[in-house]
Amino acid sequence: MTVRITWRRIITAIAALVVAAFLVAWSGVIHVGASTGHAAITDWFLHWAMRNTVRTYAALTVDTPAADPEGLVSAAGHFAGHCAVCHGAPGERPSPQMQAATPHAPDLAITAPSYSDAELFWIVKHGVKFTGMPAWPSLERDDEVRRMAAFVRRLPDMTAPEYHALAYGPGSIVGTLAGARPTTLEHALAECERCHAEDGRGQPDIPLVAGQKRAYLRDALEDFASGRRDSGVMQSAAARIDETLRDALAEHYARQPGLVERPIVEPAERQADAPSAADATAAAVVAHGIPELDVPACANCHAPGKREDYPILAAQKAAYLAARLRHFRQDDAGEVEARRPDAPMPMIARRLPERLIEPLARYFAELQGTEP
Repeated sequence: MTVRITWRRIITAIAALVVAAFLVAWSGVIHVGASTGHAAITDWFLHWAMRNTVRTYAALTVDTPAADPEGLVSAAGHFAGHCAVCHGAPGERPSPQMQAATPHAPDLAITAPSYSDAELFWIVKHGVKFTGMPAWPSLERDDEVRRMAAFVRRLPDMTAPEYHALAYGPGSIVGTLAGARPTTLEHALAECERCHAEDGRGQPDIPLVAGQKRAYLRDALEDFASGRRDSGVMQSAAARIDETLRDALAEHYARQPGLVERPIVEPAERQADAPSAADATAAAVVAHGIPELDVPACANCHAPGKREDYPILAAQKAAYLAARLRHFRQDDAGEVEARRPDAPMPMIARRLPERLIEPLARYFAELQGTEP
């Protein structure tokens, strides 16, 4: 007997399969407990699909270079506080509780070599559905993602002492506190010292906070904690600190010797040597702005006595200042921030010529952090 295949029979069969699937799910016989693990075929299929997705999207969406090995301290500190509990780290085993998840987090020292830099970047930035791997807390901060991708790339060859020095710093007690919520100023400072060092002057890739205005530091921590300011590293750190500790941290670092407000001087008074054309133009921008481009003078807000909630820039690290200006210029984050009346910097930074960013950063970095 020949069965004739028709569209009606095909649709009926598909509908029957869908109904059967819903009935099985409704019955509760499918075991979703993590204790049973995945069937081998399920595990293979999910990983196969994941790797194909990572390969495709990394090739289509990730710009090169996808890894930045110049700023590993902040990446290592974030990894120690938020990633090592699942993945483990050199000299540190992952949490048995996290390893009981399905699927459990892989040992990155083993799996990292099987991915390209672009693929590591994509995984760190976007995370992986149906696993415990989250997306990066701030999708606008590709610079942080590049640093984390470079850090993960280093893990296979990193020794335990090297990891501890990067993640915790010398003599830090924070290794015993990773993952715990700070409850005292001492413990909160230990967390901050991973990246900002004991004196608040920071590692090479971290900005100075010593001597910064108390009001600015307090507001910055609150903005990070609430997500109003972008940084996967700082958002994660600030969210774990309550309001009282944020005030105490701001007070502590404001009292440290470091940044000190300096008066804005005219270009001819700044140095005895004849400055380069770019540096002379930068000094003029600081003092007078660029009227034809509607760029106000930096001194309007950042000179002594102007705005307590605006940061001191004198003697700040040039690399940090340049990176901050470029971040303000980003279209995705900048357009959102520019519509806020309390966030004028994205609008100003986008009007600023690119050729002046590095000279402006140098101008402020070279102002001495001492009393005038």
